[in-house]
Order: sequence, then C-alpha cells, then structure tokens
Amino acid sequence: MTDKNIKPERKKTTKDIFIRLSKYVLKQWPLFIVALILTLVSNQLSLLGPRYSGAAIDAIEAKGGVDFDSVWRNIAFMIGCYVISALLSYVLSVVMLHLSQRIIYRMRKQVFEKLTTLPVSYFDTHATGDIISHLSYDIDTINSTLSHDLIQVMTSIYTVVGSLAFMWQISKPMILIFALTVPVSIFFTRYRSKIVRPLFSARAKKYGELNGFAEEMLTGSRTISAYGMQKVISSRFNKINNEAMDAFYKAEYNSALLFPTINLINNISLTLVAIIGGILYMYSQNGTVLATSVFFITLGGVAQFVQYSRKFAGPINEFSNILHEIQSAFSAAERVFAILDEEPEKEDSPDAKELKNVSGDVCLSNVTFGYTEDKTILKNVSVNAKKGQTVAIVGPTGAGKTTIINLLMRFYDYQSGEILIDGIPSVNLKRTDLRLAFNMVLQDTWLFCGTIYDNIVYGRKDSTPEEVYAAAKSAKIASYIESLPDGYNTVLSDDGVNISKGQKQLITIARAFLSKAPILILDEATSNVDSRTEIQIQNAMTELMKNKTCFIIAHRLSTIQNADTILVVKGGSIIEQGNHQQLINQGGFYCSLYQSQFM
Repeated sequence: MTDKNIKPERKKTTKDIFIRLSKYVLKQWPLFIVALILTLVSNQLSLLGPRYSGAAIDAIEAKGGVDFDSVWRNIAFMIGCYVISALLSYVLSVVMLHLSQRIIYRMRKQVFEKLTTLPVSYFDTHATGDIISHLSYDIDTINSTLSHDLIQVMTSIYTVVGSLAFMWQISKPMILIFALTVPVSIFFTRYRSKIVRPLFSARAKKYGELNGFAEEMLTGSRTISAYGMQKVISSRFNKINNEAMDAFYKAEYNSALLFPTINLINNISLTLVAIIGGILYMYSQNGTVLATSVFFITLGGVAQFVQYSRKFAGPINEFSNILHEIQSAFSAAERVFAILDEEPEKEDSPDAKELKNVSGDVCLSNVTFGYTEDKTILKNVSVNAKKGQTVAIVGPTGAGKTTIINLLMRFYDYQSGEILIDGIPSVNLKRTDLRLAFNMVLQDTWLFCGTIYDNIVYGRKDSTPEEVYAAAKSAKIASYIESLPDGYNTVLSDDGVNISKGQKQLITIARAFLSKAPILILDEATSNVDSRTEIQIQNAMTELMKNKTCFIIAHRLSTIQNADTILVVKGGSIIEQGNHQQLINQGGFYCSLYQSQFM
C-alpha cells in the first residue's frame, strides 16, 4: 500500500546531477589531480605560444633592424611550447580514459547491485529492455562525456581565463569588445540549455521504450512468426521508432541552433578585434598621444591579441558544440540515478526471527491482498498445509493463483490476514531464511549460460556429483544429457536456446529435486513436456516430494489428482476445497473443469 506520508519525489535539477556526478569524479581524486595538473601545464604552455609569436614579430619590426637571434629564439620557444603541450594533452587523454572507465565501472556495478535489491514489483512495472538501456546506453553516454567532454570543459575554462589575462596585459581597451559579446553568448547558451535539456530527457525515454519493445518482440519471435504477425509488429515498431527519431531530431535540431549562433558572435568579436587593433596600431605609430598611453600597441601585440582572441572564443564555441552531448549525458545520468534512488526491498525488522530446521507447516488465514489500493486480488483466503502435504491450486486465468505464491515467497506483503510458516508469521521472519525454505519450478524456465551441471547445482552448491546424477535421472533427463558429446559439461547458450523447451523444463525440475528446501512450489512445472514424459515425471515426483510441503499450480488436472488438498480459486476467493474425489462428488466448478478436459 502507498504510504500517504511519503512526499512526491523532487525533480532533479542540473545542479543536483552535476554535484552527484562530481562525487564520482572526486572518488578517483588521485587520477583527477593528475589530470588537473596536466591540464594546467598543457594549457599554460599552449597560452605561451602566442606571446613568443608576438615577440618574434616585434623582433622583425625592430627599428634597429631585424634581430634574427631574437626571432629564432622566440620561434624555437613557441614550437617547444606547442610540442610539449601536445604531448601533455595526449597523456591527459589517457589519464581521463582511465578515470572515466573507473567511474563507469563503479556506476554500472552500483546499478546492477541496486537492481538485485529491488522488489519484484519494480520488475513487474518496468520493461526489461528499458532497464537494460540504463545499464548500457545511458551509462555509455555518461562515459563518453566523462572521457572526452570533461577534458574539453577543463581545458576551456583554463584557456578562457588564461587568454583573458594575457589580453588584459596586451591591451585593456580592446577587452571591452568581449564585455559586449561574451554576455550575449552566455545568456543565449543558458537560454538554449533550458530548452534543450527536456528534449534530451524525452529522447532518452523514447530510446528506452524502443529497446523495451524490441526486447519483448525478439523474445516472442516464434509466437510472432506462428501467428503471421510480422507486419503488425513491424508497424508497431515503426511507430515507436518514428517517435524515437522525432525526439532525436527535436533534441539535435534545437541543440544545433546554438553552434552557428555562438560562432557568429565569436566571428564578430574577432572582426572587431582585428579592426580596432589595426586602428590602435596605426595611431601608435604616428607619434600621437596614443603612442605613450594605455591605447599603445605594437604589431606583435595585435598579432598576440588576435591569437588570444581566437583561443578565448574557441572554447566558448566548442562548449556550445558539445553542449548537446553534456545535456544528453545529464539526461542519461538522471535516468541512472533514478534507479539508484529507487527504494530497495524493505529491510527485515530488527526483531526478525531466523527460520531454522523448517518443518514445512504453512497456514494462510483470511489473507487479503491487492497490487494496488483500488483493486483487491485475493479476498480472505485461508489455507492450511501440514508438513508433507500437497496443495494444488486451480482456477481460471487471473483468479489469483500465482498471487498466492508471490505472497508465500514474500515478493509482496499482504494487506490483512496472516501467513504462518511453522507457526511464525512470515512478516516476522528474515526474508532470506524464508525464501531458502522454498524451492520453485516455474512455467517460464530460466537457465543461465554455463554447463548443464552448473545449472542443476545452482540452488545447492554443496551437492555431490552422485546427487546431481540421481536428480537428473529422477527428472528423466539423465539419458538425454549423457547422450550429448560433453555430457554434463555441455555448455548451454543464453537461456538454453540450444535445447528444447521440454528439456529446459526437465533440467529446472532436476534442479528442484536436488534442493533440500522443505517446501516446494510448482507453477505449471510439466506444461512443456509431452504426456508420456509427464506421467514419468509425476511418478518420480511422488517419491521425491515425500516429506515436503508442496504447492502446485496447474491447469492440467491430470497432474494434481493425488494432491491432498485442491483449492479452486475464482475471482480472488477460494470457492471450493477438498481432494480430487470430494470435488468431483460435489459436482461444482472443479467438476466442470475436469469434465471439460477428460470427458
């Protein structure tokens, strides 16, 4: 249920995101300090180049004749400054690459670890493709900015400040040109930034939707082909793709307007510098009062000022050019931080009890639950399963069968009533202990990329090879595994796509057989095997489920006829309860289900 005391989340500002990203950078402070020093030295050397260039020009124009020694000395210093600056810039790029990789590694690690702590409800409400987009596209976007754009920003700041200082020394009056053009550039850039950032946020969101749809459709490619829905799905994809491209175009178009405008302002600045600098130089050479005043300037000084003007205007131009990348990175960071700020699964209460030596008694007493406040799924459900008993749950789709399992596993907490495990309320138990008491075999099988042996022992790492082989034999999959060239060492590809659906299910059943958990949950566990294999599995499971409390969700009633108790769920309530024969004799809903399958 939603806590009314929880305040709505405040939208993160650019300042919030910048401060948070800065903390990641400062965590790697040794590399950052090295990068900062390299930036300062490299840019200082680069800024000295125009000074030596101007000095060389003044040496050529000297009244007593050309001072070749001074010319060549200044040229040598100028070349040396530029060469060393270039080498230091290369080293800086390498350092920043290492810095960004460490930051991104830590960020991606934090996001994945955060995902493992989130409740099941989060994954029920977020598309898998969108989550993957956070881990890949968004973090890669941040990485691009940290490894490349951050260098440019650091360089730009120092270059602008340094150029301004050198220009102040050369000619104070000419600085007034930038007193007009720079504020215009700053205000225009700030104005466009406010427009552009929401557009990049929208673009990132649309890309997430596109990835989510693509992942969903690729997962269901067989079903799409079977129903001949390729054109329909392509049409839907094209619609989402067009929306993503429209979002991309709007973001890039509005961002692209910034660069030519700032470039125009900078070119006007350089034009004014050249014109006014030339005028001041001519008056300085005519012996007027300007020759001895603050307006005095040499030809080398004009050349220096022009070069520093370009250095001063260049970073502003570059910043406007990379602004869209920075805005894109900030939008990506906002999405990544949204995951990191998600509330994890509630911690166990301080007085939570450990669950040891589980017997397997499970009791649901008047349990009521709804995924949202306005819609109740289960209504006053009561079940009492003693140690070693098998409880089957049947009913139409959407009746609440899987919801009961979710509550047993505490993937969700019920609103009212009580669930007891060995007489202890489940909400008073440590979640880890509670879930280790259960073992699940679901209709949707899950296998990871690894050997068949590793997949079987996944839930119980201390198993012996003999126990693994016995479990596989009981699951009727041993003969198939042994027929493979590498046997149990056969490597399964992603989610076991290189074996059949039925074989995947049998491997997960073997995994369940191996578990020592006293409570077993089977959710349509035999739905993907043929009737003959189903009978074999049922015979094996009858033996293997001894002394285990079992909950079975089934649509195929042939698999549950031997259950101790069958619960018939409809509309979130238990409408019938009893064993197979009792329910048949009642002639109710269960009887009609049974007759529809076997009569």
